[in-house]
Amino acid sequence: MRLWKSAEDVVVCGVMIGILILAGCGGQKAGGPPGPAEVVVLNVSPEKIATTMELSGRTSAFRMAEIRPQVNGLIQKRLFVEGSDVRAGQVLYQIDPAPFQAALDNAKAALGKADANLPAIRSRVERFRELLADKAVSQQDYDDASAALKQSEADIQFWKATVETARINLGYTRITAPISGRIGKSNVTEGALVTAHQPVPLSTIQQLDPIYVDVPQATAELLRLQRRLAEGRLNHGDKNQNQVKLMLEDGAPYPMEGTLQFRDITVDPTTGSVMLRVVFPNPKGVLLPGMFVRTVLQEGINAQAILIPQQAVQRDPKGNPFTLIVEAGDKVGARPLVLDRAMGDRWLVASGLAPGDRVIIEGIQKAKPGAPVKVVAPGASGENKGGEPPKPSPAPAAKTN
Repeated sequence: MRLWKSAEDVVVCGVMIGILILAGCGGQKAGGPPGPAEVVVLNVSPEKIATTMELSGRTSAFRMAEIRPQVNGLIQKRLFVEGSDVRAGQVLYQIDPAPFQAALDNAKAALGKADANLPAIRSRVERFRELLADKAVSQQDYDDASAALKQSEADIQFWKATVETARINLGYTRITAPISGRIGKSNVTEGALVTAHQPVPLSTIQQLDPIYVDVPQATAELLRLQRRLAEGRLNHGDKNQNQVKLMLEDGAPYPMEGTLQFRDITVDPTTGSVMLRVVFPNPKGVLLPGMFVRTVLQEGINAQAILIPQQAVQRDPKGNPFTLIVEAGDKVGARPLVLDRAMGDRWLVASGLAPGDRVIIEGIQKAKPGAPVKVVAPGASGENKGGEPPKPSPAPAAKTN
């Protein structure tokens, strides 16, 4: 088989190959030094933001009362539904009142007897006083009559107190709710024998609206916050300073805000933290005692906050953060940073940058400290072609974990 028909075919093929080679090389520019790298910069300007801290804690009842009997007796009735809401003063249990009623009747009878003897003894004392003036009775007889009168009056006071005690004990046979709230399960049933002030409660009532949320705050974080306030980097802001937001266990936000009530003054030596107590309204009973929740508390207002995109921050071999900026003369410079915290997709910079600095946010891989660069519009550096130029997202409230 012949590959070439003639010498002319060989010449034509060689010419075509040369054209293709020239066409392939035509896209390359003539030799010469490359131009400066193209970068996109962000002009640093301070912003006003609200800084917050996120702390985990648990809910606890606003008020709690353990129901215990105050007299000994036999439970006749349980007068509530377990797990229901009860009101203060509502009767919960009925102890057999018969022996207490009998004790009250006995005390009343003894009081009546003492009252019946008193007029006669008082009259006798008055007659002896008149006869003593005429020397008709001895001083001893008068003294005995006076002592009997005082004893009778004391007996009346004793039986009055006994009657009142018996009446109180009879009232204790009706065990009532000391507070309004939701009652739990009953630990006794009808027919159970109970004793006064027994260690095991009959039941427990908890007030759930409002409800407490107790969250520990590390003392190191507390000192840091106090230092920032003292240095003027934060101020307490407006009247909503004590408003607290809540996140439930499933990550859903709680629809109502709470109020920071107080910060404890004692540090727990085992955890190195102080307890914060927040009060939340709970009209629908969504929050139950013992639930794990996360709170978002406002630290203060930072009126001169500097934020830069997270992609603009790099780390040196030791892990120290720095960023690249465009200095005077359009040359790249490295600036070490002190970062405060992450806020969404941006870093809050504590120190290292000043208003007016130009931070490189695109073209970072091509920028080298000391090398000249060309500042271009966002998206023109070639790093984000085919899409929208990156825009810094608005700063949410800063938070700490």
